[in-house]
Amino acid sequence: MPMVDLDLLARTTDQIFSLEELRERLSKGPPLRIKYGVDVTAPFLHIGHAVNLWMMRHFQEHGHVVVFLVGDFTTRIGDPTGKSKTRQVPSREEINRNAEEFIRQVGQVLLTDPKVFEVRRNSEWFDKMSVDEFMSLLALVTHSRLIQRDMFQRRIEANHEIYMHELLYPILQGYDSYMLKSDLTIVGTDQLFNELMGRVYQEKFSQAPQVVMTSKITPGTDGKEKQSKTLGNYIALLDSPRDKFGKIMSIPDELIVQYMKVYTELPLAEIASVEKGLPVGTAHPMTAKKNLARALVARYHGEAAGEEEQRWFETTFSERKTPDDVPELRVRGGTTLIDLLAQAAPEESKAALRRLLAQGGVRLGEEKVEAERALEPFSFEPGDTLKVGKRRWFKLLSAD
Repeated sequence: MPMVDLDLLARTTDQIFSLEELRERLSKGPPLRIKYGVDVTAPFLHIGHAVNLWMMRHFQEHGHVVVFLVGDFTTRIGDPTGKSKTRQVPSREEINRNAEEFIRQVGQVLLTDPKVFEVRRNSEWFDKMSVDEFMSLLALVTHSRLIQRDMFQRRIEANHEIYMHELLYPILQGYDSYMLKSDLTIVGTDQLFNELMGRVYQEKFSQAPQVVMTSKITPGTDGKEKQSKTLGNYIALLDSPRDKFGKIMSIPDELIVQYMKVYTELPLAEIASVEKGLPVGTAHPMTAKKNLARALVARYHGEAAGEEEQRWFETTFSERKTPDDVPELRVRGGTTLIDLLAQAAPEESKAALRRLLAQGGVRLGEEKVEAERALEPFSFEPGDTLKVGKRRWFKLLSAD
């Protein structure tokens, strides 16, 4: 079996526990079982999540198996990671729908050939576990160890409650690793505590402990917080090539090099040249962003799509033209402005669309649409052009 290129993965790797163990397993074979576990609370994946997926994809291309673990049982428990308060638990029906959507989205990056992709659910073992068995798991871990989690410490400092089911969550996630016979897991740093718990249980039950790789986390497109649907500072896997390109063109200049390293396969020598040239003016930020955006689009949609979106962007924005390929949007009489915008951009929340209106980001022809009109029936002439944000135009037609 060809060897995995760990040097290639280094550009997106933060830490490995431990590199020596990983090298040994890769050299001895058989193919690794790579745990990819998700709690299916919301089927929303962005390019930050995909950093881990691309690393797993590299392993798959060398014959290793990704075990996609649907945390249908643990979703009903609730992972407290990153939460200051207890969250609402989705229904079983929602969990099943979300699981199918997760699989559809990860298929944009991961190979889904059964030879290198396996789907499991942790209800397979937890639904059948007796109280005696569960108590035996608890007996292997101390309270002082669990309470060390940084998010629990923050809750204590803020005088917020920690419920027992949340405190026990790392035990459940750790036991998953044992049941899957996981050799490797690739996670963000926020999941490190839980996955190290997996090593604990594997060792307790005389199983070789999994290697834990953590990946680099970058700020969102606003250059501040990490990517979040709530904040609107993300590039979703399901975004169109045009939206991916346009969102990259809007990032702060200081993110260019970091995004090139983490989100593209551009040669490191080329990235180093940009990094050296930006502060002294030998590399232009606009040119660098176009190269970054083209490379990102090409990674998900192919080289031709990357080149096409660059041509579209340059024609539309450099020459300030309304694009020729404007989609039609049919509007029923009496439709309010906010409902029309929701029809034009169904993936955006109405709160986000209201913000866009307030910022002057909606135009009818050349005229800015005022935010005060949000709840009024929207009037237009058939054939008018509606611009929503920086990159979306629609030809308005009557649906009546």
